[in-house]
Amino acid sequence: MDHQAQNVIDTPSNNTVFMVWNFHENVDIKDIFKRLCALVINLNNSAQVRSTLVKASVVLGIGHHAWKRLELPEPMPKELVPFEPVVGQKHIAVATPGDLHFHIRALEQGYCVDMATEITALLTQVADCKEEVHGFRYWDGRSILGFVDGTENPVGDDRAFFGIIGEEDAPYQGGSYLFVQKYVHDMQAWRALPVSEQEKVIGRSKANDIEMGEDEKPSNSHSALANVGDDLKIVRDNMPFGQIANNEMGTYFIAYASRFSTVKMMLKRMFIGEPEDNYDRILDFSTAHTGTLFFCPSINMLKDFAG
Repeated sequence: MDHQAQNVIDTPSNNTVFMVWNFHENVDIKDIFKRLCALVINLNNSAQVRSTLVKASVVLGIGHHAWKRLELPEPMPKELVPFEPVVGQKHIAVATPGDLHFHIRALEQGYCVDMATEITALLTQVADCKEEVHGFRYWDGRSILGFVDGTENPVGDDRAFFGIIGEEDAPYQGGSYLFVQKYVHDMQAWRALPVSEQEKVIGRSKANDIEMGEDEKPSNSHSALANVGDDLKIVRDNMPFGQIANNEMGTYFIAYASRFSTVKMMLKRMFIGEPEDNYDRILDFSTAHTGTLFFCPSINMLKDFAG
């Protein structure tokens, strides 16, 4: 059987649209879902024909509640569960509902707009869009905080190893767990910090993205707590977003993983602390407004769903 994954391990692009949709209650969603799966396949195929240079794609993720309601295969993916809040003494990784997630990306924004438009035209019959975030590439892959984002991302064959399910869950081989959070930053407080203090928060140099040595890196720095080891990695595709005049700038955190348990371990270290109360200091400047787990089926499974 073909276990071709969706475009979950593509490298970050210049433009993205992230969308979270929730189905209406008491409506038939199965036919629309079949058509949606066919549309996602069609959009990806069309993008390849129209121009391979823009690297346009869309990835569909399905939440636990939607999986149940759509009566998709049982037993479901081993780690697809309703995400529960991670509660620390000071900060909370909130849990928010989400039935479907779309990760749309392209070098040219127009492709993202076209794909989002087609998806919306189909889904508005049976669902509401709860989140629509337009991300952009900031300089050389930096977050809006000014530090390079995704330095710990796996490269080469490791991207597939850490980002895509293998034989450990054979029925769902080629799939991937997708976890997303929308963070909004307190940019005024962040900018008030001297660069030397910002670097201690992140654990890296701001200009050249060089990691601090273990003897100088604070134990509550982001790089110290978010990194759970070389044997446990995730594929990040984070993007900055926001409105400048309203001071609502943020980061859309998006992680693909062969095991959600890796993401959960990272969240516990960040929000609860390691040891407890030694939480990630970046959370004093970045607040998670959403938190949802999805599963991204393989392409052959999407084809099965489409009938």
